[in-house]
Amino acid sequence: MTNPRAQFSPTRFPGANGEWARFDGPAGTQMVDVAIRAASEWSASGNNANTYGAFAQAHATDALLERARVVVGQLLDADPRGVCFGANMTTMTFALTRAIARTLQPGDRVVGTQLDHDANVSPWRIACEESGAEHVLAPFSIPDGRLDMKALADLITPNTKWVAVTGASNLIGTMPDLRAVIALARHVGARVFVDAVHLVPHMPVSVRQLGCDVLATSPYKWYGPHAGVMCIEPNLLNALPVAKVRPADDVGPRRFETGTPNLENIAATEAAARFLLEEGMANIATHEREVFAPLLEGLLAMPHVQVWGPPTLEARTPTVAFTVRGTTPAQVAHALAAEKIAVWDGSSYAVEVVSRLGLADTGGVVRAGVVRYVSHDDVARLLSVIRSLA
Repeated sequence: MTNPRAQFSPTRFPGANGEWARFDGPAGTQMVDVAIRAASEWSASGNNANTYGAFAQAHATDALLERARVVVGQLLDADPRGVCFGANMTTMTFALTRAIARTLQPGDRVVGTQLDHDANVSPWRIACEESGAEHVLAPFSIPDGRLDMKALADLITPNTKWVAVTGASNLIGTMPDLRAVIALARHVGARVFVDAVHLVPHMPVSVRQLGCDVLATSPYKWYGPHAGVMCIEPNLLNALPVAKVRPADDVGPRRFETGTPNLENIAATEAAARFLLEEGMANIATHEREVFAPLLEGLLAMPHVQVWGPPTLEARTPTVAFTVRGTTPAQVAHALAAEKIAVWDGSSYAVEVVSRLGLADTGGVVRAGVVRYVSHDDVARLLSVIRSLA
């Protein structure tokens, strides 16, 4: 039988070149070949040295960091002077909000949304608890998952200091109108944090055009290593009262990047970013949309299935959340796994989403996502299993 992924260059993704249909991509993708090689080659290069040394290997480390910031900046259309690397988005967001908490006071407000992953909720909630500021969340409509812009506008009051919004819901795929959200924030002088972890893998993103103050993403969601990237407006980056050791830089990304960088992962991140630039994010978005369309349409056509989130391809990523009548999400996931189809069940850390949907006590949802290496045959296999559960 012909490999169903032949047209998608399966050798570019060694971890996805098997019998499994991998719809688990929203939680983390398989690494692309160039990223795997970059991590290995850096580790074997002899250049595994710290920064700012007098010798050649330290110079190579400095060059890697500078080059990686430029390439990631190109991918995100962001100023490389504000491109910071870290362990993951959650860790970096906690570090950021700990610094921001020192600038907040009672009477201030931080506005978030119920569409967000908890990594863009709890760090702000804790920062507000520690500073005495107020933390509020804008709701979304049910079942289509659209952010309630009227409610958001009402919540963004003159005392709002930060608005923290998702670029795309990691659970139900909704893409809020970021420009409209940012405009509301700017109207009262608030800064904006965008969690773009679930957006960057699927759509072209321009930090400059959005005009947000901070944008976070995770390379392991776009075929890179387990790492985090945060683009912080350079003036804000230099002004934040971050926690750092005294020898660390006083200006620039290294003041925020606690400790010795994970150099092999940064090398792999640079390689993954180059891969996306070469493929073209618009091309990737078109391909994913073509594969995702029959998945969404197929699930919507099944009377025993409830799709949560936008029912059309507009303003959404190729990620779908659904439940099956009479079967728990965990049971659905196990039925799919028995056929070598990987999905996630539960909340996927989108605690506010499943709570708003009223599904917190019934196991959450089943989540299936299309990424670069998912094929039409994979979609057909998944739909076949779900039909059999009627």
